[in-house]
Amino acid sequence: MSRSDGHPVPDHVVAAALRVAEARGVDAADVPLLAVAQEAGISRSTLVRRLGGTRRALDEAIRAAGVDPGGRLPVHDRALAAGAALISENGLASLSLERVATAARCSVHSLYAVFGGRDELLRAIFERYSPILDIEAVLADPHQGFEERVHAIHRLFAEALGREPRVVPAMLAEALARPGDEAVQALVRHAFPRMLGAVGQWLAAEAAAGHIRDLPPLLLAQQFTGPLLTHFLLRPAVREVPGVRLPPADEVCAAFADAFLRAVAPTSATPPSAADPVARPNRSP
Repeated sequence: MSRSDGHPVPDHVVAAALRVAEARGVDAADVPLLAVAQEAGISRSTLVRRLGGTRRALDEAIRAAGVDPGGRLPVHDRALAAGAALISENGLASLSLERVATAARCSVHSLYAVFGGRDELLRAIFERYSPILDIEAVLADPHQGFEERVHAIHRLFAEALGREPRVVPAMLAEALARPGDEAVQALVRHAFPRMLGAVGQWLAAEAAAGHIRDLPPLLLAQQFTGPLLTHFLLRPAVREVPGVRLPPADEVCAAFADAFLRAVAPTSATPPSAADPVARPNRSP
């Protein structure tokens, strides 16, 4: 390992910098020299002297070892991508820290350092690949009315169900196939209150205000998402079935959103057929 003044940067210093970077989930270039010195068992002043007084020497030595000191994604992001791919391809049962570490090219220890455990990693994957954060942002926007929110959230669900890796469909399939599985229960305990807390509380508030029918929040949430989930979960499977025409995704979202709005309209509202003379049957003799 070379240094700008011709003296080598010790291999154990390079190795120490890479270990700290891996454990913290950051690029080697972002690891403070004090942390490198502590990991290498020397003082910071001794490390700086061995580097010739410049951090650049350490970065060059790391690059010479075959690692870009600033080019790798953090462990956090690599683990989320690797875990999402495993879930999409093989289901929740495949999500072990060992498999994620192998796919993310990091250590199991670094996963514990970043996430704390498997359940926390699973929750982080859910938040990254589900629409929950975007839905919460829509519900927090005071400028959107009820109908606008209904249409916007339908589109967000459709996007989450259709994107690769297919994390949300895989999670839903696992929940239906193995509801008692430990991994499924861990996800449900986190995801269900979060989703019901966002969509359910919003719908309950609309019902309390008299804007929609006063139904239990769980039933309103299921009526809100059920048709859309069914369509987009089955959509890939029926895409090639002869005689089946799949309308564009945006048309599907609009149709189900409008159907929900009609279904939950207050019972005192005038039905469309009563307001439209054309829609009423002709009772004239």
